[in-house]
Amino acid sequence: MSSSPIDSERKAMRSEFGVRLRISMDHYGPLCVGIDPHRKLLTDWGYNVDASGAEMFSMRMLQAANGRAAAVKFQESMFERYGSKGIAALERVLFAARQMGIITIVDCLHGGLPTTISALADAYFKSGAPLLADAITLLPYYGARSLSGLIDEALDNGRGVFVASLTSNPEGASLQTAIRQKGEYRGKTVAYGIASTAQKFNDTMPGMGSVGLIIGATIGQWIDESGIDPSQFTGPILSPGYGWQGAEADDLRTVFKGTKGNVLVTVSRFIAKNGPDISNLSAATEAIALDIRQALMDATLEADDSAD
Repeated sequence: MSSSPIDSERKAMRSEFGVRLRISMDHYGPLCVGIDPHRKLLTDWGYNVDASGAEMFSMRMLQAANGRAAAVKFQESMFERYGSKGIAALERVLFAARQMGIITIVDCLHGGLPTTISALADAYFKSGAPLLADAITLLPYYGARSLSGLIDEALDNGRGVFVASLTSNPEGASLQTAIRQKGEYRGKTVAYGIASTAQKFNDTMPGMGSVGLIIGATIGQWIDESGIDPSQFTGPILSPGYGWQGAEADDLRTVFKGTKGNVLVTVSRFIAKNGPDISNLSAATEAIALDIRQALMDATLEADDSAD
């Protein structure tokens, strides 16, 4: 039986974020510029450590990212620290990014009971939302299925999400590689269950899906233990850890061997340390984008060579 026009329209909407991100990554490469107005960075740049300073910092980082990166990621906690003025600043920089046509991710790492987090759709996904973004990050430790309703809201509004699976903090391994004792993924790791639940949303989407994972670039030493094979995941993968946290090109090649253009590497302080001069920021963004693109191309080629 053929699908109805309504079904077709809904499927197209649910694929929209993945399609737009795919186009942006094909055009600009796999770099996502992290916009994290740390206190030290604001001070180093000569800005006030307040909401106004965070906004000025963000606007300058947006200038450097525009036309040089596939997306930008705002660290929401760096704005929340200033209360309502900080949130208002985040609203304005998100609006500025939309005007520039830059794909935006809000790194809020929300999670909770379905009845509680359903309100987040009004904040981030729906037309006229005050913090309208292309995607947000989510924590699945109330259970990955607890996110299903919110993920559906994101997809039905043409938005996306990135679900934390293998994070770049060293202590994450003890929780994420723990073996599940019951349920559908009994005998598998917690991280594997999260990744598998996310993949189910993407199975019905052509090309790159709209439900992503967070997999840190520093987790090469326990990627095998996790049971996750990033090359089999068809949604976007957001990867922190490159640069300031210690990951290098070799780590990208190790962790993401066999992936096919769906890894988005986020870099923040490694770029921002070159500010506030816009020419220096832009040059750093271009250089880092080139290094990351080459490393991920090598990861794909190495997998192709081993298959031969």
